[in-house]
Amino acid sequence: MLRFILSFFGGIFSLLFLGLLMAGIGLGGVLYLYGRDLPSYETLAQYTPKTISRIYSGEGQIIDEFAVERRLFTPAEEIPDIVKQAFISAEDKNFYEHQGYDAMGMVSAFVDAVQSRGENLRGASTITQQVMKNFLLDGSVSVERKLKEIILATRIEGTMSKERILELYLNEIFLGQNSYGVTAAALTYFNKSLSELTPGEAAYLASLPKSPSNRHPVRDRDTAIFWRNNTLREMFENGYIDAETYERERNGPLLTVQGGDYADFREELPDRDYFTDEIRRQLSQNFGEEEFFSGGLSIRATIDPDLQKTAAHSLQQALEQYDREQQIWRGTGETLPENVLSEETLWRAALSEVNVPRNIDLGGQWYPAVILDVAENTLTIGIEGVEETEAEPFVVPREDIQWTVGDFFENFDPGDVVHVRRLLNDEGNFVRWTLRQVPEVQGAFMAMDVNTGRVLSMQGGFSYEQSVFNRATQAQRQPGSSFKPFVYAAALDSGYSPATIIVDAPIEINTPQGTWRPRNASNQFYGPTPMRTGIEQSRNLMTIRLAQEVGIDTIGRYAERFGVYDDMTPVLAASLGSNETTLFKMVAAYAMFANGGERVEPTLVDRVQDRYGNTLYRHDQRDCLDCDELALPAGEAPRIITNRSRVMNEITAYQLTSMMRGVVDRGTASRTVNLSVPIAGKTGTTNDAKDVWFIGFSSNIVAGCYIGFDTPEPLGRGASGGGYCGPVFTRFMEEAIEKYGSGPFRVPQDCQFINIDRFTGGRLPDGVGGDNVVRECFRPGEEPLFGIMFDGGFAMGADLPLFEEADSQRRQVTTSTGERVTVGDRATFGELSSGGLY
Repeated sequence: MLRFILSFFGGIFSLLFLGLLMAGIGLGGVLYLYGRDLPSYETLAQYTPKTISRIYSGEGQIIDEFAVERRLFTPAEEIPDIVKQAFISAEDKNFYEHQGYDAMGMVSAFVDAVQSRGENLRGASTITQQVMKNFLLDGSVSVERKLKEIILATRIEGTMSKERILELYLNEIFLGQNSYGVTAAALTYFNKSLSELTPGEAAYLASLPKSPSNRHPVRDRDTAIFWRNNTLREMFENGYIDAETYERERNGPLLTVQGGDYADFREELPDRDYFTDEIRRQLSQNFGEEEFFSGGLSIRATIDPDLQKTAAHSLQQALEQYDREQQIWRGTGETLPENVLSEETLWRAALSEVNVPRNIDLGGQWYPAVILDVAENTLTIGIEGVEETEAEPFVVPREDIQWTVGDFFENFDPGDVVHVRRLLNDEGNFVRWTLRQVPEVQGAFMAMDVNTGRVLSMQGGFSYEQSVFNRATQAQRQPGSSFKPFVYAAALDSGYSPATIIVDAPIEINTPQGTWRPRNASNQFYGPTPMRTGIEQSRNLMTIRLAQEVGIDTIGRYAERFGVYDDMTPVLAASLGSNETTLFKMVAAYAMFANGGERVEPTLVDRVQDRYGNTLYRHDQRDCLDCDELALPAGEAPRIITNRSRVMNEITAYQLTSMMRGVVDRGTASRTVNLSVPIAGKTGTTNDAKDVWFIGFSSNIVAGCYIGFDTPEPLGRGASGGGYCGPVFTRFMEEAIEKYGSGPFRVPQDCQFINIDRFTGGRLPDGVGGDNVVRECFRPGEEPLFGIMFDGGFAMGADLPLFEEADSQRRQVTTSTGERVTVGDRATFGELSSGGLY
């Protein structure tokens, strides 16, 4: 009997042992089978989630942000305990006790599902398991994926702290409204930092991971409050909040940005503009798009927000003025259907869907509006975002449209979408609503520091919302006569001086396209003239003769050295600016004239840092020798050592600057550029006035403007760089000088000054004065040669074919020297695209 009992229990033990053995082998096989091809949990140690890249102004204000997933990474030690406790209570109350998975929780979830016959299904994944699913596995729902999740969760618990796991979870989890991680969600829902969240707000965020789309704080308000209170109850039961806090928070309202209770943080961000979008374009090329949009970069921009607004308004004013002078009404081209015009709610809803610019504030905010009725002398309108009042009736009188050509009734129909703004009197009181329209003509403006290359402002068109194409950096245009300073720079470095005499007489050049007969913009010829006058009055014929003397290849090397062109076409027309370049390159090149001839690289960014604060890029590479000194002797400042290379001779730069001051003081820009400090610059107008330019500089700031149609076409009779772009430059520089100051241009120590007659180029005695006297700078030991004229090798006699062909049309004119010479008939803009005119 005893043997039988022992045999029986021995058999049971053997079966149990074999069963356990087989189970162990089976479990081991399962673990091996599902664990061998799992992604390495070690990748979590190097995990860098996709986070927002932000652009800051010099004052540290956020001016733009870019992201694929809107996430702000926050280390665990900076996440408040109440936020951690809310998520632990909602998702995994045993987080600090289990080893990666919660067996009791899984059993409890299974029992609940069986007892409710499948109606009460709830997940049993721990926070660690969710981290594994989010980071290392796909989102499929299967037993296989669950096993892999548990295996990885167990492994990671043995190699990573609980706080690190929680940090990964709270920064990765999706919480709706395009918000990833708790920091971004706190801003999105409450416009608060994590430290400012109440327990109830933290509880609401913690309730979102399971179903963010079904717990919207407005659309699903009751559901959202139910799950918030459910999380609060868990927090109370887990001992994270006391009874008083629990009762107060659960009975409190759910106040959110979406419900209009808090301001949206996005409202504090400026509208995206050409400046920040250009930063995106450049840094995406330098760092790659993935790193820029998801690397959490902190970018310090060079922009001056006040000057940026001034630049935008200055350019917009010139474009609108030109547009109104054409007297053509175009409107927006958008129309609302007639069936929505009778009810305010309908037309307001329809108007909000129309794609028109809403970021224009020239002279006041421009509002989209719809014409509701056209009467004999008035337009009745409806205005987006504005309520009608007795003081500001929604009416535009006929007198407001007097600048347009055509019948009043032909221009406007009910349903037309237009722009309007308030017209105010000098005291700031409302006068009437006035119609506005976005011009067809476009342009660009840019300003930068001549010594550091920091771009202070950039406006790439009339409105970024209307067209994101940045004409300052992307539009390839002919610079026209604004290129001429590079011709004169090459000549000055080749031994010429501002007093050198160049012949201003007719030229004809045989080209593959036919005979090219360039003319001066004034349609006159002036005979032997000092080189200074050639640039002041923008003489085309003198420039071509000078280019022929110096050599077009030499000029091309200068243009390429300054960065104006990558490879200039070596033809004489290029000396008049017939090749294409960008405003960005031209302004940067002029900065090198202003700073004495040293290379300066333009930049829109001072510094770029990664998410950990490490500097990836710093524009200013100068060395400060004494910046580590805690105390310097009285009267001494830190010594800054520059490593900039020299692009041109310092005296050449000063001579050129002096000549370009003449452009502003008495030349082609004298009527429109009039400032309180010394200014140098150059106008530019291309053939048929398809592009007009002005680029100028003070001792510390260079700024440039161009205006033209995107598809080049003539701007009209009388259009010029001085006339159109000069006022834009002046309006901007008035503000820039007031803020940054200015002074005289620095004179090279080696300058040898000699008095010159600017009309004849002759030397004058020391001590003389008068409008004709110019103190020219010469290199030391360089005695200027007088009485020699340069003609570029072109014939000047009366036997020129040009003179023979136009003999019947010749006429007598008086030159700047008082001589009488014979010239041809009035010049035209030319048969060939020669670039510069004036």
